[in-house]
Amino acid sequence: MLSGKTIPQMMRHLNVLHNPLPLGEGRVRACLRLSRFCLTLCAMLFALCVPAEAQQQAKVFKIGWLTAGPPTAISSIEFVKQELRALGYVEGTNIAFEYRFADNKLDRLPSLANELIHLKVDLLVTSATSAATALKNATRTIPIVFFIAGDPIEAGLVDSLPRPGGNITGFTCCAGVGR
Repeated sequence: MLSGKTIPQMMRHLNVLHNPLPLGEGRVRACLRLSRFCLTLCAMLFALCVPAEAQQQAKVFKIGWLTAGPPTAISSIEFVKQELRALGYVEGTNIAFEYRFADNKLDRLPSLANELIHLKVDLLVTSATSAATALKNATRTIPIVFFIAGDPIEAGLVDSLPRPGGNITGFTCCAGVGR
């Protein structure tokens, strides 16, 4: 409603719905009233859209990264970040990383995996078989992506290479073909 009137009521008031515009000076006034009405309507619609758009923030996807090694072993992390940037994902803008490093203390992996899950990450990533196993044991719902050198079937991570099953998938360089 505008000034207590609905849009059709205002248009009727402006003589634009049912009556043709009069000739002469009256036509000019009617055109000016119609222009003012259209400008006011456009301004209101724009004003209604802008705050709604400003309130909607793009979701920042959280990626949890679990590594069995120390924080200095980050070459695979940098590679993945570089590839994500090429796809338009920029850290701090539309993605955020949560890192957990076990510092070669494999008994810490289950608790670190649980920490990442409690942070409500959208995706879990790892580059170690032991870390992938800890993540798989910790969640059945959050997607897990691994980059490992071993055989994920033999490690019990996936059912088969073509159909890994569950919430886990990834890349390997040493798994047998055709399994």
